[in-house]
Amino acid sequence: MNPEWLLPVVVGLVTVALGLIAGYFLRLYQANRELKGRQAEADLILKKARDREREIELSARDAALKTRDEAEAGVSRRRSELSKAEERLQKRRSDLDQRLDKLEKRDATLSKRQSNLDKRTNELENRHQEIVAELEKISGMTQAEAKEQLAREVELEARQDMMRIIHRIEEEARVEGERRARELIADAMQRVASDHVSEITVSSVPLPSDDMKGRIIGRNGRNIRAFEHAAGVDVIVDDTPEAVTISCFDSVRREVARRAMEKLVLDGRIHPAHIEKIVDQAREDVDKVIAEAGEQAAYEAGVPGLKPEITKKLGRLKFRTSYGQNQLDHAVESAKLATVIASELGADTGVAKMGGLLHDIGKAMDHDVEGTHAMLGAEFCRRHGVPEIVVNTIASHHHEAEQESVEAVIVETADAISGARPGARRENLEDYLKRVRALEEVANSFEGVAESYALQAGREIRVIVKPEDIDDLEATRLARTVAKQIEEGMNYPGQIKVTVIRETRAIDYAK
Repeated sequence: MNPEWLLPVVVGLVTVALGLIAGYFLRLYQANRELKGRQAEADLILKKARDREREIELSARDAALKTRDEAEAGVSRRRSELSKAEERLQKRRSDLDQRLDKLEKRDATLSKRQSNLDKRTNELENRHQEIVAELEKISGMTQAEAKEQLAREVELEARQDMMRIIHRIEEEARVEGERRARELIADAMQRVASDHVSEITVSSVPLPSDDMKGRIIGRNGRNIRAFEHAAGVDVIVDDTPEAVTISCFDSVRREVARRAMEKLVLDGRIHPAHIEKIVDQAREDVDKVIAEAGEQAAYEAGVPGLKPEITKKLGRLKFRTSYGQNQLDHAVESAKLATVIASELGADTGVAKMGGLLHDIGKAMDHDVEGTHAMLGAEFCRRHGVPEIVVNTIASHHHEAEQESVEAVIVETADAISGARPGARRENLEDYLKRVRALEEVANSFEGVAESYALQAGREIRVIVKPEDIDDLEATRLARTVAKQIEEGMNYPGQIKVTVIRETRAIDYAK
C-alpha cells in the first residue's frame, strides 16, 4: 500500500470526525443553554402562579370570613324573629285554649237544651199524631184526602170569584164600549154616504161587428201581437159576439189598453205603427186622468197642499180594487170617516184626515216594488215630506209598525169601517168557502173543542166545547186564543166574532 495516498485519507477522516465531535458538543451546549433558559422561564411562571394562588387563597378566605359573618348575623336575626313568633304563638295557643274551654262549656249547655227540645218535640209530635188520628176518625178522611178536598174547594171558590169579577168587568166594558162605538160609527156612516161598488179585473171592448175581430188579429196575428206588446196586456178574442176582452194584472195598463182599443175600433186603421201611436196617446190620456183623479180625491177629502208626486200616485188607486171596492173611493171614504171620528174624540182631525186618505197609497206601487203596501206607502210619503205622525198612521194601520198616536188607531178604525160596511166589498164563492173552512179548522184545532160552525157569511164562528174538559174561565181564554189565531193566520175583510159555548147538563132518572 502506498503511504502517500493513505495519509490524506486519514487526515480527512480525522478532520470529519473532529468536525462531527465539535458540532455535537456545540449542539449539546446550545441545547443545555436553551434548556436552562426554559427552566428559568418555567421557574418564573411557577413563581407567578404560586403568587396568584396565594392571592386567590387570601381573597377566598376574606370572602368566606365575610360570608360567615353575614350568615351568623342572619341566623341571629332569624333566631330573634323566631323567638318573638314563638312567644306570639304561645300567647295565641293560650287564648285558643281559653276559647275552647268556653266553647266546650257552651256546647254542653246547648246539648242539654237540644236534648230537652228533642224531648218536647217528640212529645208534641206524638200529640199532633194523636190529634190528627182523632180528626181523621171523626171526619172519616185521611189527611191527604182532606188537603185535596180543601184545595179543590178553595180553587173552585177562587175561580168562581174570578169569573164573576171578569164577567162583571167585561160586561161593563162591553156595554159601554158598544154603546159608544155604535154612536160613533153610526154617526160617521150617516154623515159619510157612499155608493155600493162593483168592479171586475178584466175590461170588455164592444165591436161594431164580428168582422172587426179579424182586423184586430191581423195577418198571421201581427196586429194583436203588436197591441199586446205595446200595451203590456193580454187580448182575448173568443166566441163572445161583437166584443173582445182585455186582461191584465195592472189595472192602469188595462185601462190604457181599453182606451186604445176603443180608439182603434172607431178609427178603423189597425196596423202596428198606428197601434203604437194610439197606445202612446191613450197612456198620456190615462196619466192626465190619474193626476186629475188624485187632485179631485184630495179636494173631496179636504186635504190640500199635497205634492204633485203624491196626488199622481194617489190617482192610480182609481184603477185599483180590493174585493171589488174601488181603492180611491175607499181612501176618500176612510178620510171622511176618520175626520168624523177624530172630531168626536177630540183628536187631530187634520192628521186623521190625511192618514185616512193616504193609508193605502202603497197599493199603487206594490206591483213594481217588493214589500207590503203599508210600509211602501209610509216610505213613499216620508220621502215626499209628509209629517211623521201621518207616516206612522200609514205604516201602522195593519199593525206592521207600532201605533204612536190616537190618530193611528182612528185611521185603522176608519179603514175597517169603510171595508166592512154592507155592500162595500165582495168576494167570490171559492174564496168564501175557503175562508169558512179555514175558520172551522182553526177552531177545531184546539183541545177540548167538540165542534164549531161558521155563521153570518163567515163573520162569526161559534165554538162548542166539552164541559168536562173546559170550565168557564178556560172558555173565556179559548175565545181570546181563537180570535188571536184567526188574526195571525187568516186574511179576511172586516172582523170575525168568536163565540165559545159551554153547556152543562145534569141527567138523572126517576125509577
